[in-house]
Amino acid sequence: MRKKMTFLNSLHRTVYSLWIILISLDMHILEVESTSAAEVDRHLQMGVQMLAKGQLHDALSHFHAAIDGDPTNYLSYYRRATVYLALGRARPGLQDLDEVIKLKPDFTAARAQRGGVLVKLGRLEEAHIDLEHVLRKDQNHEEANKLYVMIEPLKMEILEAYSSVRTGSYQHAILLLKNIIERCPWDASLRELRMEAYQAVGDISNAIADLRVITKLIQDNTSGFLKLAMLYYQTGEVEQGLNEIRECLKLDPDHKECFTFYKKVKKVNKLVTNAQEFANEKKYEDCTATASKILREEKEYDEVRFLAYDKLCQCQSRTDSEAAVEACQRAIDIKEEARLYCDMAEALLLEEKYDEALNSYQKALNIDEGLQRAKEGVDKVQKLKKQASKRDYYKILGVKRTAGKDEIKKAYRSLAQKWHPDHYEGKEKEKAEKMFIDIAAAKEVLTDEEMREKFDRGEDPLDPEQQQQGPGGHGFNPFQHFHFQHGGFPGGGFHGGGFKFHFN
Repeated sequence: MRKKMTFLNSLHRTVYSLWIILISLDMHILEVESTSAAEVDRHLQMGVQMLAKGQLHDALSHFHAAIDGDPTNYLSYYRRATVYLALGRARPGLQDLDEVIKLKPDFTAARAQRGGVLVKLGRLEEAHIDLEHVLRKDQNHEEANKLYVMIEPLKMEILEAYSSVRTGSYQHAILLLKNIIERCPWDASLRELRMEAYQAVGDISNAIADLRVITKLIQDNTSGFLKLAMLYYQTGEVEQGLNEIRECLKLDPDHKECFTFYKKVKKVNKLVTNAQEFANEKKYEDCTATASKILREEKEYDEVRFLAYDKLCQCQSRTDSEAAVEACQRAIDIKEEARLYCDMAEALLLEEKYDEALNSYQKALNIDEGLQRAKEGVDKVQKLKKQASKRDYYKILGVKRTAGKDEIKKAYRSLAQKWHPDHYEGKEKEKAEKMFIDIAAAKEVLTDEEMREKFDRGEDPLDPEQQQQGPGGHGFNPFQHFHFQHGGFPGGGFHGGGFKFHFN
């Protein structure tokens, strides 16, 4: 009996202890729930405050926290949906509105807002159902009425736009789609249709603008980035094309088409960059070789080939004026620009085709009447035409206007040896002396960068008449720079038995 009483007392104490534990646990749960509710309410209030201040991302963080604390509060979803939509994030905004209506089907404001989102997404049938639901509850709802009466005419316009593209009425389709997309800005399919129309009429810049929006409207849009990269490349925006194809590979590193195109664009972009660098560094032969590689690499798209002809036009004018004229013309045939006519004119001047050069400068001025380079070019042609009747230092040495210093010095040494006065007698000696002086003058001008630039502009730095017109009005007599002395030859290196010719 005693054992039985001991057992019952022990059981009673155990039950009592469990009861105390359960009461404590229940009180703790109530305390946690109370704290969580207060915390959720605080996040909601903070979110509303941030939203009112326009601090959308901060508001979004608070609404995230409120939903994590209480996933059954429809107001938290509704407020977060408002922020998403304000940020232009239609997909998560619509998901939150779906959750609101699931939790509270009679919440009219949420249905009206969802109807508006569905219209913007081009999901007109679904929008029609939501708006009807709103108007049954509130037939005077202003926004719902406005959207509801718009839906049927909008459907008809969309059908007409698709029909116009199919039948080749692209301009009409573009006009229709402009108004349609203003009302359905988040419908990627409508922008794809307009992009197709823009491409058909050759308006690539607007096609690119629509495609950029499409890549944002559709998640993981590898095909969109591939199209965007190809459009940029085709318009000659090679570097931008490279940037866009990289976006495709970020989404899918194993995308076969994107990787193939990436390799091509990367190679062409490198060539274009190198050609420009060589031109900047005045490495004209390297520039020409690199630009020629672009033409071998790209045989289809004119806008990319233009980049090569443009560089050939610039760089070959310093090495091969005849080839430069051809390259300039090919560039102009693709894209007529005033600067290209100036480049061509300068190449023609090297060929001494003064009238053709003048015509090119005039064409540049027809495109851009204020272009200073073309105005100065016209003046230069006039001076060079006048100069052509006088002493031409290039012709004296028998070199082209593109000749470098080494070539000029080599020609000078050869001619100086040929016309050395010690080799001639009588009247021939006088002729040789004159030639000798002209040869030395030519070498002086063409190996001095400043004097050569003057001569190339049509001014003779050794012409007394022209120099008298310059600053100070003092003449310059080239014959004062030379004198004969028994024993040798100008410039050193050649020695004869008669005299020495000093070139100062």
